[in-house]
Amino acid sequence: MPERLLTVVISAGQSRNPDKRNLEKQVATQAAELPGVRVLQIPHLYDLDPKGETFEALRSLNEDLVLLSWLYDRAAHWVLDRNGVRGQVGEVELKADADEEPDDSGDSDDAERVISSQPRPARKIYSLDLRVSSQAEDFVAEIERIYHEQSSGTEDSVSQSLSSSESVRTPLTIDMLARFETPANDTYIGAPTAEVASTLFGEASLRSIEEHPGRRWYPVIDFSRCTNCMECIDFCLFGVYGIDSLETIVVEQADNCRKGCPACSRVCPQNAIIFPQHKTPAIAGAPVDAGGLKIDLSKLFGAPESDEDALQVAARERDEQLILAGREAVGMESGLKERLAVQSPKKADDLDNLIDQLDSLDL
Repeated sequence: MPERLLTVVISAGQSRNPDKRNLEKQVATQAAELPGVRVLQIPHLYDLDPKGETFEALRSLNEDLVLLSWLYDRAAHWVLDRNGVRGQVGEVELKADADEEPDDSGDSDDAERVISSQPRPARKIYSLDLRVSSQAEDFVAEIERIYHEQSSGTEDSVSQSLSSSESVRTPLTIDMLARFETPANDTYIGAPTAEVASTLFGEASLRSIEEHPGRRWYPVIDFSRCTNCMECIDFCLFGVYGIDSLETIVVEQADNCRKGCPACSRVCPQNAIIFPQHKTPAIAGAPVDAGGLKIDLSKLFGAPESDEDALQVAARERDEQLILAGREAVGMESGLKERLAVQSPKKADDLDNLIDQLDSLDL
């Protein structure tokens, strides 16, 4: 069996901070010396043109990937995904203590997630946040651990797939096949050419791609959380969101988004909308218990210390952008009425209280 390859992708930060550049360089140099590992250095992931050289190169890779960036792991994964670089989320051990994934097992929300109808390749994508350590050796050790983990599992997974013809597989539905054969979202570019895949590295183990993108601002959808509720498309008045041919929400016109405005993320019930460059961790893609959003949106999303809740903040932020664009403010009147009705139930009467008391007796 041929030696398994692991490609490490290192995304440069937006700033010119010399410490960051030095860390990126050290990790790249040391990782490229590991057997079976090759390293690709790219510009800042979030700013890249979906049709540019970098994403064309990344789409040509079929093996497991390790992505290092100055973004939260979840944000980085879904930036790749929206640009056609897809796979399963690989578990990483190098993370900040506060970045432990929350336990969603107690979440009572059983709504179907969009990802359940969107097949993705079996290959894994491991995302590492370069902010969790200042030592290159920590990242190199994690890369080496991932390589040995996925290498040791290769033989077992191949033998299982050949011998267990009765293994349980997720049945493909008509919708799933349609998405797989004819993707219809805003970022599908097309299959990479064999020439790109074969010439990306050649005999080298370290390669850099030079692009000079301008800074961008747009939302990224986490489809493992998204329930296709369409609240974002109802709320946004700038034409950012749309639906594909299979009626799934997509970021249709990313560059229509107003720079610095995160308002739509505040109205998403599942915290599925990420703005990777936002200063508030929950909006920028930090691990968050989706169930918590329904309890205290304003506290979670860092609303100003005032009487505003998160929906009021979102409406205010949207109005500010409408005015800057020469349009009229709409306040709470557009795209929020149904949400407010859900969050502001009528006051319980005596009958409601009696029913609650009977329920508490568990008769």
